[in-house]
Amino acid sequence: MPALKQIEGRAKFGQYETWYRITGDLKSKKPPVFLLHGGPGAAHNYIDAYKLLAHDGRAVIHYDQLGCGNSTLLPDKGADFWTVQLFIDELNNLIEHLGQREAFHVLGQSWGGMLGAEYGTTRPHGLKSLTIANSPASMALWMSEAARMRSLMPQPIQDALNKHEAAGTTDSKEYQDATLWVYERHVCRVVPFPPEVKETFEQVARNPTVYHVMNGPNEFFVVGSLKSWSVIDRLHLINVPTYVLTGYYDEATPACAQPFKDHIKGAIGEIYSDSSHMPHIEEQELCMKNVGKFLADND
Repeated sequence: MPALKQIEGRAKFGQYETWYRITGDLKSKKPPVFLLHGGPGAAHNYIDAYKLLAHDGRAVIHYDQLGCGNSTLLPDKGADFWTVQLFIDELNNLIEHLGQREAFHVLGQSWGGMLGAEYGTTRPHGLKSLTIANSPASMALWMSEAARMRSLMPQPIQDALNKHEAAGTTDSKEYQDATLWVYERHVCRVVPFPPEVKETFEQVARNPTVYHVMNGPNEFFVVGSLKSWSVIDRLHLINVPTYVLTGYYDEATPACAQPFKDHIKGAIGEIYSDSSHMPHIEEQELCMKNVGKFLADND
């Protein structure tokens, strides 16, 4: 494949800045796709592969949400600052900054899919389609499924997780080793992790504020401000074509994503049989083919 053109920039967002990267030509006749990364606070690195969608002739826009990566870092801000509305406002600001209000797609992965669903309920002008990748429709579903999955894990893994969570020693080596065991089975089954996945984990370690405040110490121990989050009762407000994808081994299990398919009119869903939380890496060719077709069908 030919090399793709990339440019980076920074969008003013109030007194802060949002870093972004455009792959492909923003002047293409095809509407661009804005990519919403997970975490919260995980940065764009691990979803880098979605830049491959630009081979179809559309611009692909990665950006780091406020508080992580290359965007403004605000380590002293608390839960009252890190809200869903903040990130909706940031996305709208970036769309306006890049002059794409008339037509664009949104693809959100994990927390990014939660944010994308929230964004879709606002019925923004210009939104052509929504892709929700590996995301729960509520944190209650996420936590109940995490508990179910944990009950199926080897007893030593369960014991290590339970012991250190109860003691508040989630930074211990035993706990970190148990966490890695889970991640290698339910977050990314390509082991050792690809460089872009390692980069995201390292980024969260350097800039943990948003992740710790909104989520907690790891993917399956949710004690942050998102603990009671749900969008289920508002999903009927989404009025654009929606594609919902999950992995068979996903920590965001198919059950977590089912309400998107049940309550968004016309939503289509797909379960990637050899993937966990990152089909864009684990089944990359198939994922890009399917997402690319969905975008093209809804340009």
